[in-house]
Amino acid sequence: MADEEEDVDQDALAAQWGAELTDEDDDASDDDIAAKWASMVEDEEPDTGTGGGTERVLNQDEIDSLLGFNGDAANRDEKSGIRSIINSTIVSYERLPMLEIIFDRLVRLLTTSLRNFTSDNVEVALDSLSSVRFGDYLNSIPLPAILAVFKAEEWDNYGLVTVGSNLIYSMVDVLLGGGRGSMRLRIEGRPYTTIEMNLIRRMIELVLADADQAFAPLSPVHFNVERLETNPRFAAIARPANAAILVKLRIDMEDRGGNIEVLLPYATIEPIRDMLLQMFMGEKFGRDPIWEGHLASEMWNSTVEIDAVLFEQSMPLDRVMNFKVGDTLVLDRRTTDPVTLRCGETILTDGKAGRVGDRVAVRIANRLRRPKMTYAAFEKADRLAVEGT
Repeated sequence: MADEEEDVDQDALAAQWGAELTDEDDDASDDDIAAKWASMVEDEEPDTGTGGGTERVLNQDEIDSLLGFNGDAANRDEKSGIRSIINSTIVSYERLPMLEIIFDRLVRLLTTSLRNFTSDNVEVALDSLSSVRFGDYLNSIPLPAILAVFKAEEWDNYGLVTVGSNLIYSMVDVLLGGGRGSMRLRIEGRPYTTIEMNLIRRMIELVLADADQAFAPLSPVHFNVERLETNPRFAAIARPANAAILVKLRIDMEDRGGNIEVLLPYATIEPIRDMLLQMFMGEKFGRDPIWEGHLASEMWNSTVEIDAVLFEQSMPLDRVMNFKVGDTLVLDRRTTDPVTLRCGETILTDGKAGRVGDRVAVRIANRLRRPKMTYAAFEKADRLAVEGT
């Protein structure tokens, strides 16, 4: 009976709602009726203690903040949320702007060298220049591949060159007279032959020789191939968490080619870090002949005032204040004593006083003295003076 009464109550309630909607909104649309039904149902729902029985919905700003996407230009460099977790393994290389100039120069040198090496039309392009973790890079190398471990002699550290399988087979076909348009299939599990290893070793040595020339204007260095590996586990030259610079080069030989990658750990380029921090335009590497010539000409045309000091003496101030006309100052000098030539507070050299016609002259007796105050000592003295004030 209770169930029947409950069914009757539900039917009566539904009939009442329907009658009210019919009376009030005869001309209303279906969307308005549906909206009113939804509002009535929400009013009839009991309070469950969780905010009226409804769940809180995030707005677009809260979603962007959670994902770490912020359109504010001021906070564009600041990462938060899920984005900060994703970018935790990424290392910025922008603090070494000279690397782009060096590897652009390497691309130009390598284009000419590979054309002479293969006697074919070779185009080399710089795909990307990024920073990675060494362990992540080893795990991402597509196999089979040849990895060359090289040593930078002057920097006393190691680097890595990775040659992809497509470039290996393309280079072997070109060097051994393979036909054009014949795409060599990659055979999984087959080790590279001795001929293939030797040919790729010669190509890697050519790449490293051009890298020597690319780094030469900045810092003389010589890269030597230590060994070739086909298993990335045997090419571990740094810890997995160490940061490294990854340079991807694309080599195209008409309808064939592949990729070659150069990996330089940050520890390897640490000896020239100060040089890589500089920002120079073009390939002048910090030298501007126009500015040097202008500076030299202006220095030669500049004028300075030189004082010829015969004698210096310290005396009390009260005696100076009591000077009278006719007083005689005794100078403890002889006519043969040298005269000091001074520019400001800097002593330049010594000379002898004399006469040329009606003018008093000084003949230079010694060479110019080198200033004892170096630039580093000048900065230190200036810093101490600032701290003392």
